[in-house]
Amino acid sequence: MPSPIRFIMIGGFLGAGKTTLISQLARRFQAEGKHVCVVTNDQAAGLVDTELLRSQGLEVNEVAGSCFCCNFHGLTGAMEEFESRQRPDVILAEPVGSCTDLIATISLPMMEQMGERFLHSPYAVVLKPSHGLKILSGEGKGGFSQKAEYIFRKQLEESEIILINRIDELTAEQVATLREQLSEQYPGRQIICLSAKTGENLDALWETLAAEASSREATMEVDYDVYADGEAELGWLNATVSVTAAKAISIDQLAQQLVDRLRQAMLRVQAEPAHLKILCSSGSHVAVANLVSSDTPTMLSIASDAEAESLSVIINARVCLDPEALTGMVRDTLDAMASDSGLTIQVDSIESFRPGRPEPTFRVQQ
Repeated sequence: MPSPIRFIMIGGFLGAGKTTLISQLARRFQAEGKHVCVVTNDQAAGLVDTELLRSQGLEVNEVAGSCFCCNFHGLTGAMEEFESRQRPDVILAEPVGSCTDLIATISLPMMEQMGERFLHSPYAVVLKPSHGLKILSGEGKGGFSQKAEYIFRKQLEESEIILINRIDELTAEQVATLREQLSEQYPGRQIICLSAKTGENLDALWETLAAEASSREATMEVDYDVYADGEAELGWLNATVSVTAAKAISIDQLAQQLVDRLRQAMLRVQAEPAHLKILCSSGSHVAVANLVSSDTPTMLSIASDAEAESLSVIINARVCLDPEALTGMVRDTLDAMASDSGLTIQVDSIESFRPGRPEPTFRVQQ
């Protein structure tokens, strides 16, 4: 009987840095000679994360149209499809950033139904500092309503490991404050401070993930009415766009300028972004720019250092805003950018909606 496939699920709120961390972990496993596959997840097709990871040479399957918990067979089917080509040694799974209750709806059903086929690593949840500093302190709002914050907190509650990410962007005092608040509010969790971007302290996580997940004596309680209302407060938009310029333009600058313009549009209507991620590409050249909250700057997380005349753009926006208003904002921003910059911009596809009520395929209670 072959050795079990190591299954590592990395949770955390929208914009926490899960994709960057998964990319780092995948490269480490590959350096050890392991065959690594990744399953991404989104409420709709056209995910920046999927294309980004594929552009880095990773084998990726995407479960689109619902979260893992509501499409358990979609997740297991994606993993079985990997095995039909080449059996993975490791599968890294990234659930939708607005999902929680994943131990009861994914991990435990997998353990029950698939037995020894998979070896489960401890469940790690990536903390998003920009909202965590506000939510954990209880001082003012974290940019979201109490119902959306409920999801944020439930993600931390079900974790075995909490990862304070982006420490390269935080002061030592902020890191210490987060550690103290997490230790008080979520006792018993291992807390690791790291930077998925720079790789700082990734060794500590690497060692922890080599262990097995703990047995769960009890699953956490979740109010699915509050959970559903919290998700429904977010407008969800995925779009693909074609850009043509009269002469070669910077791919990196285009990605940053588009995020900056959308940021200003959101500020004007006081719409809090949970995450805005834009991927611009031309051939093998890829740039990714992000915005993770209203009070953090635009970040160029992946630089192409290249120019091009024709570019493809993927926009993923998760914003506390009505979906129709979000669609209008994106279209108006693209029109203004085309007019100001002399670019030809064509929207190839655009979809916006509010996530529906979570209805798990399975839920193990113990």
